[in-house]
Amino acid sequence: MNAVAGQRNSLTDVPGLLVGHHHALDPAATLGAGAATGCTVVRAPGGAVAAVDVRGGGPGTRETDLLDPRNTVRQVDAIVLTGGSAYGLAAADGVMRWLEEHGAGIAMDPADASRVVPIVPAAVIFDLPVGAWDIRPTAEFGYQAAAAAGEDFARGSVGAGVGARAGSIKGGVGTASVVLAEGAAAGITVAALIVANPVGSVFDPRTGLPWGSGTDGPDYFGLRPPTPEQVAAAGALPVKGTVLNTTIGVVATDAALDPAGCQRMAATAHDGLARAIRPAHSPLDGDTLFALATGTAESAATVALPPAFPPDLLVLDEVCTAAAVCVERAIVDAIRSAHAVAGIPAYHDLFPG
Repeated sequence: MNAVAGQRNSLTDVPGLLVGHHHALDPAATLGAGAATGCTVVRAPGGAVAAVDVRGGGPGTRETDLLDPRNTVRQVDAIVLTGGSAYGLAAADGVMRWLEEHGAGIAMDPADASRVVPIVPAAVIFDLPVGAWDIRPTAEFGYQAAAAAGEDFARGSVGAGVGARAGSIKGGVGTASVVLAEGAAAGITVAALIVANPVGSVFDPRTGLPWGSGTDGPDYFGLRPPTPEQVAAAGALPVKGTVLNTTIGVVATDAALDPAGCQRMAATAHDGLARAIRPAHSPLDGDTLFALATGTAESAATVALPPAFPPDLLVLDEVCTAAAVCVERAIVDAIRSAHAVAGIPAYHDLFPG
């Protein structure tokens, strides 16, 4: 894949997308006490074509049936990624309230512009054992995250990543983007934002290097091989003890994809998740990836294809390949950006430098 990172190397390199966080984090939080949870909102002002692909055995979601390409609604106004397990789905109510107050959603009454129905799918991670069990995102969390959404946003132990654990180490929010340099999709931007909270490992126990650095190589991320002593210390960490986990996220492009194309992008993006997390898509995870297409990029010249094929097939193929790479990089970004919370060590604590 011939591509360069976008200007911010983030999801908001796709024009028209904004990201906001809101969380509660007690500096003295422990496993079982204090606040350590939050949510992250991806807003798409004006709407974006969307789809979803759910691979894990224990998902927690809202409005995902609506995103089936066979169904009527073709756009969403926002996506909510949240902690709090099923309780955290309440955060989507706050996002809907913010959107309604700002006139965003499906206009249902030509005579009254205030009558809108915002479309806000959501997915959750299981982070309840980190911090107090009964402190989880509410509608107010979602409202504040939607209000905070912008082009620049923090990564790591923020938003929905505050209580995330990636196997034996601290998980978090990560992001990455690419701008394709050649081929049918030249000039197209593809990006991902991931909340990494898997039961599986995110680093190779033999080397200490993130599994997700395998495609690009450690040098791409500025990583040096850890010492044998560091690898041994990391390998001695207790395994994650929760039976529910989950990695969730959003992949996006400025290409003009239809719902079926978005669904294919979401499905292929899971390849990046499987490269960066081992095992992935387990019965203990609810791995869910949403896909968004804003259609803001200029249309590339199409290549003549047999009439049985869609005219954007080659563009879709390149976008799907890039989506998987962005997910892989975003997971590496999530664990490298995270800081320790509730005594859960971060990657850079184990492998400094």
